[in-house]
Amino acid sequence: MDITTQKPAAPPAPGPAAPPDAPAARGVTRPGDRIFLGLSRGSGIFVLVLMAAIAAFLTYRATLAISKDEANFFTSFEWNPSGVPPEFGIAVLAFGTVVSSIIAMVIAVPVAVAIALFITHYAPRRLGGPIGYVIDLLAAVPSIVYGLWGALVLVPHLDGLYGWLDDYLGWTGILEWNDGAPRSLFTVGILLAVMILPIITNVSREVFRQVPRMHEEAALALGATRWEVIRMSVLPFGRSGVISASMLGLGRALGETMAVAMVLSPSFTINASLLDPGGGTFAQNIASKFNEATEMGRDALIASGLVLFVITLLVNGAARLIIARRKEYSGANA
Repeated sequence: MDITTQKPAAPPAPGPAAPPDAPAARGVTRPGDRIFLGLSRGSGIFVLVLMAAIAAFLTYRATLAISKDEANFFTSFEWNPSGVPPEFGIAVLAFGTVVSSIIAMVIAVPVAVAIALFITHYAPRRLGGPIGYVIDLLAAVPSIVYGLWGALVLVPHLDGLYGWLDDYLGWTGILEWNDGAPRSLFTVGILLAVMILPIITNVSREVFRQVPRMHEEAALALGATRWEVIRMSVLPFGRSGVISASMLGLGRALGETMAVAMVLSPSFTINASLLDPGGGTFAQNIASKFNEATEMGRDALIASGLVLFVITLLVNGAARLIIARRKEYSGANA
């Protein structure tokens, strides 16, 4: 008897692929999704339009003032926009803003990173929680309170520090003290460092908490000490986050007004020593002179505000470029 074998039936051919414009492929089909997409897109466009409107307003008013300025706007040490002829410049303000912010960053960033590492990797939970809570409270303190503390507590107690800096570093000329009142750019930098410390600490702390636990355990398994774990696993992972936190703090330092006005003894001079009283910043000058300024004086202050606006944009753009070099960093991918 002949035995015939039957071949297994072939699987059915796949049907035609759904067109890319099908409702399931588009993703946005429900009314709630469409509304959310429209609101998100509109919010982004609104921010861009608002920034453009601010830039246009500042540029227009600044052009009116600079066109009547008889001095060099970028290099002059004078500020007399109400004079005949008007003469004003931003050299002193730009120097004071940049120098005081640099001093604040040099002091605040290492301390803030150290506090964040202590809270996340060294302190027990019973201690780390209260410390983090106190740091959060410091971020909510108004600027005027910091200014009062700086004027009434910080300034009267800086003579010892100024004397020590003059004894050991006065030979540099930059830290030479001539027994004047400690209302200088260096004092402003110390006060700004205290003000931006909570911002940098809070953001850095959250970034360090996103470090994959697997990386730290792997380093410990290889015999690394706790500091080596931080140096090889935690800091490289959180570098971009620390940079972002530092830029947030720098933004506040650049635009701080009342606290600086209450501590600094303003004058339109650039001193060789950071410990000599005098100098000024953009925000402090605008706050102290705006109410009594004439129409020309207000346009001149707006022109200086435009320069501060540009400096802030450049700082944020530089931070974005630095972060973009480390695209592999992502807390969500940890």
